Amino acid sequence: MQILSVVLVALVAVLHLYFLVLEMFLWERRPGRELSGFDAELARVTAPLAANQGLYNGFLAAGLLWGLIAADPIGYRVQVFFLSFVVVAGGYGAATANRRILVAQALPGALALAAVLVAG
Repeated sequence: MQILSVVLVALVAVLHLYFLVLEMFLWERRPGRELSGFDAELARVTAPLAANQGLYNGFLAAGLLWGLIAADPIGYRVQVFFLSFVVVAGGYGAATANRRILVAQALPGALALAAVLVAG
């Protein structure tokens, strides 16, 4: 279970790095516009908001990577801490913005959190 938890935490971290790139650098380009469904003008107007979101996703990724490299018990605690944020952010995003966020963010975070807790 330990290996599975490490793999899942790493995948969630990579997913959030992808969100960072998408929201900070590709928001006004095709990948960002396809994700948001925004036309060019709305993508341009909302780009600063998306970049802010991307930065937060980068912080989540950095925290998860820190949790993977830190020695236990700190590494374990850091993983639980940041995965909890991922789940809460995903749930809030699904409730307020788009239900797809539940599957794209909250579910992977919850699965990784469960694996970390069981491996704990």
